[in-house]
Amino acid sequence: MSIWQGKTVGYGLSGSHCTFDEVMPQIQRFVDAGANVVPIISHSVLTTDTRFGTAEEWRRKLKEITGNEVISSIVEAEPLGPSKLLDIMTIAPCTGNTTSKLANAITDSPVLMAAKAQMRNCRPLVLAISTNDGLGLNAPNIAKLLNAKNIYFVPFGQDNPQQKPNSLVAKMDLLLETCEAALEGRQIQPLLIERFRN
Repeated sequence: MSIWQGKTVGYGLSGSHCTFDEVMPQIQRFVDAGANVVPIISHSVLTTDTRFGTAEEWRRKLKEITGNEVISSIVEAEPLGPSKLLDIMTIAPCTGNTTSKLANAITDSPVLMAAKAQMRNCRPLVLAISTNDGLGLNAPNIAKLLNAKNIYFVPFGQDNPQQKPNSLVAKMDLLLETCEAALEGRQIQPLLIERFRN
């Protein structure tokens, strides 16, 4: 039997729209493994249309994959704490903006409220970063979260060191495996990887 049978996964998406096509198959992997996946989106995902797709299209796709309504407001996310609904939560992609706010205890979006609820319950939170300033101004925030209890990272590396030397992106296809390790209280290794070079 899959370890995901009977487990509820909170899946948070923040506004790295260029990675959405990459993470949708990862959400499907959780569903296929038997998990109940609760999608949670940031204000940016809720309201922003980009060349990668419209906000409405992404919300529809999330509901189709998971079979659950999308949590898209702080009010909807707040009960996740008292109910202890989520066995594990991931934010994938986790933008630099979300990373910095999480590291500094700022709760101003549905995704951050859900993450705060998860931390309140001392349950695992898995981050898959996607940020252009991971080795810049966001480096101290990532370092702070690396040392935080119950927070785990999907292995990450520089995605374009020649053109964007500060940019870091997680290897999204390791998300399920990272979450499985996090359920056991382990950080999957290696954490720092060579992603690809342009």
